[in-house]
Amino acid sequence: MTEDFGMEAAVSLDAMIERHIAALLATSEAVREWDERRAAGDVTNVAYANALLEVTKEEEAARLRIVQHQPCDDRESGLKLAYIAAYLFATGGSLKQDEMEAVMRTAEPFA
Repeated sequence: MTEDFGMEAAVSLDAMIERHIAALLATSEAVREWDERRAAGDVTNVAYANALLEVTKEEEAARLRIVQHQPCDDRESGLKLAYIAAYLFATGGSLKQDEMEAVMRTAEPFA
């Protein structure tokens, strides 16, 4: 796990954002497919529900990597804050208290 963390540290914020957007799109596509199957009267099986759960977990992990990322300069700090704000606005969601604290703490030196 330590090796995996070290590899993630080398990934740029831009790449993390791209991964998160891809995960959001995959989640959206899975939900759309599920809705179409339900509307057509197809029975949703456990495998499909598990696939939906998996893409949802991937989206959460990608988002958490961004939340916990320590920006290296003003540009990254601004990008991180803007992306998180855009994500919250677009989804109508919110961050958990510890996630919000992490965002503020990691952006603090540059904000």
